[in-house]
Amino acid sequence: MLMTRSLTRRGFLRGSTAGAAGFAASSALSSMKILGANDRVRIGAIGTGGRTRYLMGLLKNLPGSEQVAVCDVYEPRIDEAGALIGASARRYRDYRELLESKDIDAVVIGSPDHWHKQMTVDAVQAGKDVFVEKPVSHSIEEGEELVRAVESSGRVVQTGTQQRSWEHFILGKQIVDSGKLGQITFGQAFWYQNYATRKRLLQLDAAKLDWKAWLGSAADQPVKPERYFLWRWYWDFGGGALTDLMTHWIDVIQWYMGTPTPRTVLTSGQVYASTWECPDTINCVLEYPKDYTVVYTGTMVSRIDDGGFELRGTKGTLKVDRQHLAFYAEESRNIAGTQAPEPEILIRSQSDGTQSHLQNFLDCVRSRKTPTANIRVAHEAARTSHIGNLSLKMGRKVKWNSDLGKIET
Repeated sequence: MLMTRSLTRRGFLRGSTAGAAGFAASSALSSMKILGANDRVRIGAIGTGGRTRYLMGLLKNLPGSEQVAVCDVYEPRIDEAGALIGASARRYRDYRELLESKDIDAVVIGSPDHWHKQMTVDAVQAGKDVFVEKPVSHSIEEGEELVRAVESSGRVVQTGTQQRSWEHFILGKQIVDSGKLGQITFGQAFWYQNYATRKRLLQLDAAKLDWKAWLGSAADQPVKPERYFLWRWYWDFGGGALTDLMTHWIDVIQWYMGTPTPRTVLTSGQVYASTWECPDTINCVLEYPKDYTVVYTGTMVSRIDDGGFELRGTKGTLKVDRQHLAFYAEESRNIAGTQAPEPEILIRSQSDGTQSHLQNFLDCVRSRKTPTANIRVAHEAARTSHIGNLSLKMGRKVKWNSDLGKIET
């Protein structure tokens, strides 16, 4: 549900459907089966942790899809996901066996990051369309391989940066394109969460977990519940705050600004309040072409303010998060006793763009169009986060050479 206090919104929302469609270019038809408008998209879920089960719950509300199979290397997760489908759910421990099924059209992949590339490559090579969570890669090199594999396959791949299908984020793109902000020189993004409440880890029944299969390409190591449940914060499996959280906002900013890669990145971070490998408190400064800078800040010890971003220009400021969008004109008079004017445009969202994002995926499976968060833009967003982590590990400011596709030494 969207609400606004200004008629200015109407002009920007006019034609928003066409605008959203303009972000997606048609892909080549594949030689695989093409679903008709009335065909149900039969879906298998791979890696059935909390995020995938949330996606499965949303898919149940979308007509034209049928969830038929689940796969995980941990038996309790298979049971939980299977219960969402019912007794008819086919259950797999090896995702390759699920991909061999001829009556599955598409898969949802919500595994740990270090499995995203391989599972997606295997899925498109098996003729499946894919919804894969972000970040799509565990390294820059993986992302490059993934782009080549997907774009040569003719398969539809939607990636989990759902803001690209969220109505007020699409409006934000239109506002930036209109020039209302003037010359944009600064962006700020943030995400704050409190992981203290997650210190009491769920009980892990190691006898029901295929740990070797879960590790995959990661180094061999003993079973540890904290690494299984909090894998995002260990380098073997994830990339900490930058890949898990900054990727969302940096994807939107790069989309709005038309700048797929920063020129330079400087990251600092420390482990202050946790026992993870990745920093629980981090700052990342990104300098972009078109002469603007973005600063990302985050900590995992405080939830207040959650996450969002802003862009500041010579004519106005745009502030966006998952709950609202606000545009402030620079020349407007401040509210008495404050340092800010009334917003010229104010949108409040009471929806979750993930459902629209899944609907866009299903629509593209049938139409064979490119979805709103295609594999190339997903790689670009993940690449920026990887560059940030490389700066952190190298302990210095790094410069990205777009011509060579690598960091300059």
